[in-house]
Amino acid sequence: MSSELNVPADPATPACGSEPGTKGMDYRDWVRRSYLELVTSNHHSVQALAWRKLYLSRAKLKASSRTSALLSGFAMVAMVEVQLEMQYPYPQMLLIAFSACTTVLVAVHLFALLISTCILPNVEAVSNIHNLNSISESPHERMHVYIELAWGFSTVLGILLFLAEVVLLCWIKFLPVDSSMKNETTKTQTSSSHAGWQAALVSTIIMVPVGLIFVVFTIHFYRSLVRHKTERHNREIEELHKLKVQLDGHDRGLQVV
Repeated sequence: MSSELNVPADPATPACGSEPGTKGMDYRDWVRRSYLELVTSNHHSVQALAWRKLYLSRAKLKASSRTSALLSGFAMVAMVEVQLEMQYPYPQMLLIAFSACTTVLVAVHLFALLISTCILPNVEAVSNIHNLNSISESPHERMHVYIELAWGFSTVLGILLFLAEVVLLCWIKFLPVDSSMKNETTKTQTSSSHAGWQAALVSTIIMVPVGLIFVVFTIHFYRSLVRHKTERHNREIEELHKLKVQLDGHDRGLQVV
């Protein structure tokens, strides 16, 4: 009978009475305490993840502010410096499209710049404090939606509008070239009467695949980023599941004994 009750002890598992403060503690309580110690030992990893999110939010805000300021400035210069030919009958829809595209472009980039200007100083103030516990004072978690909105407006929607702005500007700039050739000789007029229209058409043909490549790259990039985050979270969940199975196995083994 005494030989049946002798359970071989795991050499990797310390005895309950071998550690100070474990007297009077059964194996189940010791397993639970070991699990809590294991979880709390990863506290530095949680803090590192929080600081990585802070630095990522700060980098997005900085990139959004620089891109928005640059592209909105270019759009305003294009609207001011463009010289319309008063004698040339521009298509009405072309002028309306150019005016609307420029206005929306500037408004989108200024909105992204406004968000970056308002949130970035608060994030910078916390990131410059070399204290691990100061991460909770940063508003980047609560303002995460606004940060992503500024990032999307500046990099996705703003760049697409800027590409459309370039195409419209080419049409406005090159279309009057055809009418300026009417005073030339008949031979020159017949051979180059559509030079401006052809130049604007070439710029449109070039810009359309560029815009499609930009959209495809953006979708592929965000899908790859989401896939990477999903795989990383799945690995963490599997590691926690394995740890839970091991702890449950020790617990059931103790109950059988």
